[in-house]
Amino acid sequence: MAEKLKLGLIVGLTENVEESFHEVTRVGLTTCQLGSWNPSILNEALAAKVREASKRTGVIVSSLWAGHTGKTIWNFIDGPTTIGLVPPGPRAERLAELKMGADFARMIGTSSITTHVGFIPEDLNDPNYPGVVEVLRDLSLHCKKLGLDFLFETGQETPVTLLRAFEDIGTDNLGINLDPANLILYGKANPVDALDVFGKYVKGMHAKDGKYPTDGKHLGKETAIGQGKVDFAKLIAGLKGYGFRGPITIEREIAGPQQIEDIKESIRILSPLL
Repeated sequence: MAEKLKLGLIVGLTENVEESFHEVTRVGLTTCQLGSWNPSILNEALAAKVREASKRTGVIVSSLWAGHTGKTIWNFIDGPTTIGLVPPGPRAERLAELKMGADFARMIGTSSITTHVGFIPEDLNDPNYPGVVEVLRDLSLHCKKLGLDFLFETGQETPVTLLRAFEDIGTDNLGINLDPANLILYGKANPVDALDVFGKYVKGMHAKDGKYPTDGKHLGKETAIGQGKVDFAKLIAGLKGYGFRGPITIEREIAGPQQIEDIKESIRILSPLL
């Protein structure tokens, strides 16, 4: 009988990282993704704190969610020119920052970095496309040198655009952090059907739910799990069919007591599906 998948939680990376790990243990989970948009804190001293806190709490870091500096606007108007490595202007600086993230991931002993790379051009004849492929290959090779996978979080591109980018980058350490809600929020795909295109590449997953956009300029609405359009039963079964072994990392993009209640309800809904 196949081993059950594990659940985790995405939490912030700060100097007080042990408290972040306690957020995970307080809801009864044992894995997490650590997320940081501040590359300046990624040093050996903090890495030592992460390793020590992981040992004390028993929480395993499944991936470092690595962000970058500079403006990011999460909509269809300004997103293509502000998010990730696709915009040419901040590309070199952000590449350096994401390499710092990869170095830090190696320091803490996790197996991958995860990030939003941006709105990868859907038209392979777009003059920006070769530069996007080149910078993503550069980062991927840096990760490979460190023994890491480089995971693209879904959202800003259609599944076939992501598949094409993987084929054109051509390294063997690329993977997908499947955020099924993002595929819906950006109106890019039904996540269950998307597995037909890129299922073999999925190496991580965010458990997040949401609804499709209702206008052409703004993303759809994120919701608590069970209140959106994601069919988690079919999705998790489909992932298992591609050999996915987890973990599944819960993400709820609100704050305060309701976030905790929604996370607990997510655990209740997802646990029978593992």
